[in-house]
Amino acid sequence: MDIKKLQSLVVDALEDVKAQDIVVYDTTHLTSLFDRIAIASGTSNRQTKALAASVRDKVKESGGKIVSMEGEDTGEWVLVDLGDMIVHIMQPAIRAYYRLEEIWGDKEVKMGAAKRAKKSTDADDAVVKKPARHLTVTQQAAVDGEAPAKPARKTAAKSATGAVKTAAKKTARKTAAKTPAGKTVKVAAPRSAARKAPAKRAKAE
Repeated sequence: MDIKKLQSLVVDALEDVKAQDIVVYDTTHLTSLFDRIAIASGTSNRQTKALAASVRDKVKESGGKIVSMEGEDTGEWVLVDLGDMIVHIMQPAIRAYYRLEEIWGDKEVKMGAAKRAKKSTDADDAVVKKPARHLTVTQQAAVDGEAPAKPARKTAAKSATGAVKTAAKKTARKTAAKTPAGKTVKVAAPRSAARKAPAKRAKAE
């Protein structure tokens, strides 16, 4: 398996179980036994064992080879030998005491830059866009790429009818207020009735 692919698998497996302070070093200039060494911390015996199992399973699933595993009994320091890469999973106190970084840490391999960039992009996409205050609902929908909702014709018709009725009531009230009490108001006959009246008289004659 390609060493770059192998180290990516190891880092992914460690991150899946929330390992702390993951570092990877290039050791090709120091030894011919292996090309990479990874060091990570686990906060408890259970976590260190789970981290080692995660590395083992992920590498196996991808067709990699597990040479050996050591230290699973106590869980204070678990070593996973992958042939071209050695993984040390240690509790913080053990890691601080042995200081493997001082022995193998000449050339650190920068891992996770692409992942961090991808995570930040995903987080930006997940942010909910807030509508601008100076835009109307229709304009904001156009900005967001959404089709504006069509106005309801029935609602508009009801509103118009209600306005007409209200205006008619107001006019009727004003007319009633201006008319003195006890007086008869003459209402002009409709034009259609005035036209029919001469015809009736002619027949009578």
